[in-house]
Amino acid sequence: MGATEGRVALVTGASRGIGAAIAIRLAAEGAAVALTARTVHDGDRDDPGSLAGVIARIEEAGGKAVAFAADLSRPDGGREGLVARVEERLGPLDILVNNAGMGGYMPFLDITDPRIDTVFEVNLRSPWELCRQALPGMRQRRRGWIVNVGSAAAEHPLGPPYRDTLPNRQGSLYGSSKAALHRFTTSLAAETYGEGIAVNVLAPDAAVKVRDNWPFPDAVSEPVETMAEAALVLATCDPGAITGRVAYSLSLLVELGRPVRVLDGSRKFAGWQPHEIPHSRLRNPPQG
Repeated sequence: MGATEGRVALVTGASRGIGAAIAIRLAAEGAAVALTARTVHDGDRDDPGSLAGVIARIEEAGGKAVAFAADLSRPDGGREGLVARVEERLGPLDILVNNAGMGGYMPFLDITDPRIDTVFEVNLRSPWELCRQALPGMRQRRRGWIVNVGSAAAEHPLGPPYRDTLPNRQGSLYGSSKAALHRFTTSLAAETYGEGIAVNVLAPDAAVKVRDNWPFPDAVSEPVETMAEAALVLATCDPGAITGRVAYSLSLLVELGRPVRVLDGSRKFAGWQPHEIPHSRLRNPPQG
């Protein structure tokens, strides 16, 4: 029996990249997965990937998934009542993965008010609203897992002097939205502690390679499989032991000695097992 057998999950931003990988991994372990994004079918938008394509992969492997179109950048874009619609189709929600995000780095004085509104709607208001929808049922059942996908950009730049990186010098908007997400998550974990609900942030240790023509060197990248496996850890953990964390993907896998599997779960992912990950890649290396 898989780790998520019999459970229902909702993953936002699931048409491509990290969200698609997490949805496929959860489904491979037995979850019925609801996916949401703006891109339902191939060709709906310029970026490659769609909910239909992800569902096809899940169903080909014997899993169950359904799509819900939503534009989380707008309050009226489909997030209102989303959890209720998911539960009508699939049953009570056990796992909520707030993966949808947007940002980009730009100088402070170039950031417009509409840009501020959009980034905070996607990165903070939508996770907040979906948690508000999911939490009553989780509390009633005394069972639930919430994973909010964060970012190292939330951390304060170290200096002076400051390293000349985009997160340091142009991260005021994206970084502050993710910092708010981190703080909201840890507070919700404290509030729900002892109720059978785990609430955690998951951020990548490195740039997550989500396509073949990846622009970043291997030395500063990690595969999408490590993020998906770390998300599975936080979506199945003991809420009494692991909650309120701002966890980093590779660091978490190394800490727990967690084997990393390919997205369909059929085999281990070569080269990325905990003992093979250099500590130099970890934001939180083990002590001692």
